[in-house]
Amino acid sequence: MKSKIHHQPNGSNGVGGSDNGCRSESPSPPLSPSRRVPRRQRRQTLFRASSFSLRRNLRYLLLLPMIYASGLLMCVGPFSGLVGWVYVPGSVYRSPELYRKLRDDILSDNFTAVELSSVWKYKRRPKMPKPCPNSTALSHLGPNRESSALTPSGYLIVEANGGLNQQRSAICNAVAVAGLLNAVLVIPRFEFHAIWKDSSNFGDIYDEDHFISTLEGYVKVVRDVPDEIMTRFNYNLTSIPTIHVQAWATVNYYIGEVNPVLKEHGVIRISPFANRLAMSVPPYIQLLRCIANYKALKFSSSISTLAEKLVDQMIEKSSQNGGKYVSVHLRFEEDMVAFSCCLYEGRAEKSEMDAIRQKIWKGKFKRRDRVIRPDLNRVNGKCPLTPLEVGMMLRGMGFDNNTSIYLASGRIYHPEKHLAPLREMFPHLYTKESLATPEELAPFEGYSSRMAALDYTVSLLSEVFVTTQGGNFPHFLMGHRRFLFGGHAKTVIPDKPKLVLLLQDMDMRWEVFKKEMKLMLGESDRKGVMVPRVRKINRKTSIYTYPLPECECIFQLSSNFSNTGNIQNLGALHPTSNLMNSARL
Repeated sequence: MKSKIHHQPNGSNGVGGSDNGCRSESPSPPLSPSRRVPRRQRRQTLFRASSFSLRRNLRYLLLLPMIYASGLLMCVGPFSGLVGWVYVPGSVYRSPELYRKLRDDILSDNFTAVELSSVWKYKRRPKMPKPCPNSTALSHLGPNRESSALTPSGYLIVEANGGLNQQRSAICNAVAVAGLLNAVLVIPRFEFHAIWKDSSNFGDIYDEDHFISTLEGYVKVVRDVPDEIMTRFNYNLTSIPTIHVQAWATVNYYIGEVNPVLKEHGVIRISPFANRLAMSVPPYIQLLRCIANYKALKFSSSISTLAEKLVDQMIEKSSQNGGKYVSVHLRFEEDMVAFSCCLYEGRAEKSEMDAIRQKIWKGKFKRRDRVIRPDLNRVNGKCPLTPLEVGMMLRGMGFDNNTSIYLASGRIYHPEKHLAPLREMFPHLYTKESLATPEELAPFEGYSSRMAALDYTVSLLSEVFVTTQGGNFPHFLMGHRRFLFGGHAKTVIPDKPKLVLLLQDMDMRWEVFKKEMKLMLGESDRKGVMVPRVRKINRKTSIYTYPLPECECIFQLSSNFSNTGNIQNLGALHPTSNLMNSARL
């Protein structure tokens, strides 16, 4: 079969009569007669050309990995000592030197103070609150459903690990999974961890009765598995079928893989249970997370009572600023400095940190594939800010020496040395240890999660919250503050890669540094009201950090939650309900 040859009209073939893609007005000469080349010959010619090109490109493909591997060996391998580290701007901790240079300017600058009542300029655009999930979702959820409509599939046991807020995440996810599988949730168990060293049970941190009664009608919660089931497993918890769920498991995974096992045995155990449910779930399941986090989880009476006292004291000590104060989550504890693999004070500190890393994490940081680069960690914003750096940043933003600051942290690494400049810049500096008596703190000593619960509550009610390092604590707290304060996190989030560059510039003037810090505060203000775009159930951000818009509707669920801001029964907010009401309004 002969192939058809299509001829183009004169002037459009691009051979003659065209310049820069434009047609020529003069006619083009006729096309030369085409010479037909045998198909076999054309194929051989193309094959030879492609073979030559492939052989040529193959040489480069083999050469590039060799160059890359050589570079790695020279920079981070056994020959790195010969080459030395390449200096990167911002990679060296010189903040104490800069502070000594600017100290007089910093301490004398108290005339351009920012008003705590007007720190935050951005407002979330008011929108009509959307109702909670419609009748389709409420057929799965809600206090009005008939109790006989769904027979429970079995009992769900989960073991939460980690610190206070990682456990909180696991609890909320467990409530959601129980609702998804129509299971009866057993009060979550807390794993003991060598790092946190906290043997607290659920009831030591949260109010069990409140948790059970609040979830009634949504998810049934019991304290223990019934005897008739435990007898089948000789009262041995480890004999119960244990499922190791993949991280960020989807709804389909639970329905297809977990639910059949639950129905077969009548009880299952999921351990560990950190981050074992995807963020993208159906609206009625997302709503269960909101109810658990902001309504059902209320701190125990011992924690609530002392937390309320600490908040009252901070308000009293902040009378010059209308009872408003700043809270700083300072992650400069010994173990955090060691884990970050950052370097601040030289060889002596490095030897000390190496010993701590070996003691806590054994050989984790000595593996051959583990390359420790303190300089790159600092440049990339992975190093915890020191108390001195936090102080310089806040003074640059306009917070003067009359500002009351609550320090939410564990024991600071070398506290006498590192806290001295911060106290010099902010004399009104307080911690739970300075506000409470030793007798009041005695029941909390040795229990890191209970201590963190105190910090959480005091930080929650501050006018300004400052986060200095990532982690579950600031992420949960920012979400809780967004939920409380009309969608604004009211949180200072330092741009650490930018900050370390400024703090290493020995030619920096105080006026220039202040200007940069004002811009950083403005950026935190802008980001504080950001709400992620949620399309259907395609949520990529954490519901615990960005609870809106899904969690906003829970105020409509019962008479305990009115649109006037009555949030007396709102989980951790319970101990300071009057303060919460004023904050919400």
